[in-house]
Amino acid sequence: MSNLIRYRSFGFATRLVPVVGILMALLVPAHAGDAELIMFERDGCEYCDAWNESIGVAYPRTWEGRTAPLRRVNLSNGIDEDLKSIRRPRYSPTFVLMLDNQEVGRIRGHPGDEFFWPMLGELLGKAGFSDPDGD
Repeated sequence: MSNLIRYRSFGFATRLVPVVGILMALLVPAHAGDAELIMFERDGCEYCDAWNESIGVAYPRTWEGRTAPLRRVNLSNGIDEDLKSIRRPRYSPTFVLMLDNQEVGRIRGHPGDEFFWPMLGELLGKAGFSDPDGD
């Protein structure tokens, strides 16, 4: 009898493993990997300064900032080696959303607060992220 109980208990656990695996797969976000928002700027860029004042201060504290941390690249100093594969921006600021070292999309210039956030949200959605607050 005790062998039968052990067998049935083991059988239940064996059947449970695939179910748990499926549930875990459903809970894992659709995106895979790390995102990063790269801000290409230049020395003396007025629009970069405006972005820093209106958005840059709050960005790290937002869902977007936690999802895609900001990395600054000063075009006046050249481009980082790991970014040589993407098209060099002509305008500053230019924001490039990267996911697993691949460009998802970009925002050229500083369109203002009322346009920047929705544009960034669209890029993050394209990368498979969604705002947990639904904003």
